[in-house]
Amino acid sequence: MDGDMGRGIADLLVALTGGDPGPIIMQANGRRPVYFFLAPGGGRMRPWPPGVTSLTSAPVGVTYLPVPALDGAWPLTWRCPPSGEGRFVHALLLLRAADLYQASCAISSETTAQASAAGSISGK
Repeated sequence: MDGDMGRGIADLLVALTGGDPGPIIMQANGRRPVYFFLAPGGGRMRPWPPGVTSLTSAPVGVTYLPVPALDGAWPLTWRCPPSGEGRFVHALLLLRAADLYQASCAISSETTAQASAAGSISGK
């Protein structure tokens, strides 16, 4: 997913989980994708919203995802490092957070448009 959306969802997951949503990687030097580590098969058959790309392996393909060392590997950094063996981002919680993030963006855009229209009508 793109950097702005991914970072917003990561922040939301951190808040929803008390700071331990599971392992999340992001690129520290720009608006690049954010990667959420799900349990094997956790992302399959989910109705991911637009902007989300699921990177999964297939019997005839190979998935490549650079993973930084636990102490970092520029430009990748851990937004949330692994907190234990077998600990992953919960796929359904990620999906719901993505939906909530997109809904909040839509509300924000609509509110901004309404405020802008009201301002132009009143001559401000």
